[in-house]
Amino acid sequence: QVELVESGGGLVQAGDSLRLSCVGSGRTFSRDVMGWFRQAPGKEHEFVAAITWSGGSKLYGDSVKGRFTISRDNAKNAVYLRMNSLKPEDTAVYYCAADIVGPPKMTRRSYHYWGQGTQVTVSS
Repeated sequence: QVELVESGGGLVQAGDSLRLSCVGSGRTFSRDVMGWFRQAPGKEHEFVAAITWSGGSKLYGDSVKGRFTISRDNAKNAVYLRMNSLKPEDTAVYYCAADIVGPPKMTRRSYHYWGQGTQVTVSS
């Protein structure tokens, strides 16, 4: 069974930092593009960040550029999202996803595997 499992979400105050983790199982994701999306209540999924298998190329959504950093550890079959200077508008369920084709893309339908999500809530 192929799974992506996110962790690290929680309730924080504006200006705080969080680090989300996503660990894969059931197959290796080390050659896949990995991405993060988020969905706030009543809104569509929003692209957050993506990273190539080597980590050599990264893509960020405009709303998180300069504040969020995506990274990966292929030996652990994991991808991470470091979130700094969090704002209330960052409140959402965060999902990690794998794109087995690449290159990094912002479109949700390009990704083939999805986690169940982790809630991030930022209070003002």
